[in-house]
Amino acid sequence: METIILNNGVEMPLIGYGLFKVDPMESERCVRDALSVGYRMIDTAQFYANEEQVGNAVAECGIPREELFIVTKVWMNHGGESASLASIEESLRRLKTDYVDLVLVHQPYGDYYGIYRALETAYAQGKARAIGLSNFYDARFADLVYHTDVKPAVDQLETNVFSQQNTMREQLAETDTRLMAWGPMGQGKYDFFTHPVLT
Repeated sequence: METIILNNGVEMPLIGYGLFKVDPMESERCVRDALSVGYRMIDTAQFYANEEQVGNAVAECGIPREELFIVTKVWMNHGGESASLASIEESLRRLKTDYVDLVLVHQPYGDYYGIYRALETAYAQGKARAIGLSNFYDARFADLVYHTDVKPAVDQLETNVFSQQNTMREQLAETDTRLMAWGPMGQGKYDFFTHPVLT
């Protein structure tokens, strides 16, 4: 599996298995199947309601924890530093691990400053190897990133042939923040004839 190096030196697989919209009842089996065919990055979130199933699959897969790269995201209803820290602890419990490899602020709404401060604390405590953002565009990204102690390692954005994020790529490069794609296959919602390929 090819990897990239994040701005804090952490190595992240280039390809991961995402669990958005995967039924929690199917998630454990899906993660086991993904791991069995070579995936080593698993991307979940508090909002997906399948962290526990991911944890079960990871605990039973027989692959050493240090060979896996687990990503989760803090949902906006956990706004505020203390509530977000508590939610990260709960995610760790559900995922059956002492740390996650990457934790993200899921959306730029609510008290995302407080959520990011909690991520910085989790990072300092070794409960997250890297921290970052999800769905932060333009002004929201700039507003947060230039007021933090730890620069985000990634910003996870919808990125595919129809949504290439050229402007955001330039903005992310200023802080050496990596673009992490969600929906890289377009989620079946794009029609070639009505959405021309961007350049």
